[in-house]
Amino acid sequence: MATWVDYAIIGGKAVFIWGFALTLLPVLIWFERKGAAFIQDRAGPNRAAILGIRLAGFIHNIADVVKLLMKEMMIPPHVNRTYFMIAPVLGFTFILSAFAVIPWADTLHVAGREISMQVADLNAGILFILAITSLNVYGIVLAGWSSNNKFALMGGLRSTAQMISYEIPLGLALVGVFMVFGSAQLNEIVRGQGELLFGFLPKWGLFVQPLGALLFIVAAFAETNRNPFDLPEGESEIVAGYHVEYSGMRFALFYMGEYVAIVLASAMIVTLFFGGWQVPYLPTEKLVASADTLLKIMLGVGGAGALAFAGLMLFWAKRMKDGGGFGDLRDKEGIVLGLAHIAIGGAMLFFFWKTLSLEALPDWGARTVALVAQISAFAAKTIFWCWVFIWVRWSLPRFRYDQLMRLGWKQMIPLSFVNIFVTGLMILVMNR
Repeated sequence: MATWVDYAIIGGKAVFIWGFALTLLPVLIWFERKGAAFIQDRAGPNRAAILGIRLAGFIHNIADVVKLLMKEMMIPPHVNRTYFMIAPVLGFTFILSAFAVIPWADTLHVAGREISMQVADLNAGILFILAITSLNVYGIVLAGWSSNNKFALMGGLRSTAQMISYEIPLGLALVGVFMVFGSAQLNEIVRGQGELLFGFLPKWGLFVQPLGALLFIVAAFAETNRNPFDLPEGESEIVAGYHVEYSGMRFALFYMGEYVAIVLASAMIVTLFFGGWQVPYLPTEKLVASADTLLKIMLGVGGAGALAFAGLMLFWAKRMKDGGGFGDLRDKEGIVLGLAHIAIGGAMLFFFWKTLSLEALPDWGARTVALVAQISAFAAKTIFWCWVFIWVRWSLPRFRYDQLMRLGWKQMIPLSFVNIFVTGLMILVMNR
């Protein structure tokens, strides 16, 4: 029978994983703007400020939130009001719910309890994600249809065809993963990736299912409506697509939903094909056994990295000063960031020096260090793939609609079946 402690643990896990996804939202929007500026060789956002502080353009995110909160949420007279208001909430809620089965560390053993690092540890976790994210199409379709606008309707229809078309190769790409690891439970799939191939290569899904990984990643781009698959929002063709009639926070929910979908897609790619929370060559037992050494390495490398970044920021500030700069507080941001990272790096190196005399951590301390290492590995891999989504958006042009359909139906689906056949053949040959 569940106790209040069990409910508190479940609530804490939900707050952590959803807090992680929502915290990444402003970071990804900042990545998007500054990354686009870097790729296009321009400065990017750097004008919005609070008391002269711009934080390299991050204050623009705060300005956008204030603007969207203050902006009137118009409801045109010709729309279906009920579905028009429900649509933005549906898509955002379904995407956020899918995070419930994403594992962000191995099971934690503490105080006689086994605490799963998932909000819901389901036997068919990946099938839950496929089921719940497929419902996202209803939010987009309802937005397009209820707007009673030809451009919105066209965007909704495009999105329906696109998402249904690419859900098929996305699901088929996972069949090979099920066959190799023998489970649809996400944590078991990640544990299986902790083994080694040929004695030296991590058994990541990428190495045992290279074609499946490629198909899944391409389909994930299509499912998130990102370039080169952003036809549902084609500004040059259909103004803005399914959300053209939305304003204020209702528009913001669509906007936020896109970035939450990027985080979810990145987390799925990492979980299925890049080892998930696994630290390469260090399964959970080794992490716990060598936690005292690992703690020293984490503090030492982290402190040195923070000091190196501080030096880079101070060098940048000096170049701004020597080169004229902007003539305002933007010239001082490098100094502020440099001093802040000197403080962070100094603190980490101080604790590193303190741990040099540490002989061995208690069991709970060793498991906590292993937990932090696994969460950090999962977060770092996820953030990297979030950047890949941004990188691709500003590097590739949009497909034509016939190209989009041809890629999905005539190339990716046949390749998915080929991948299943080859995987089954390899398993049969290796088990003989």
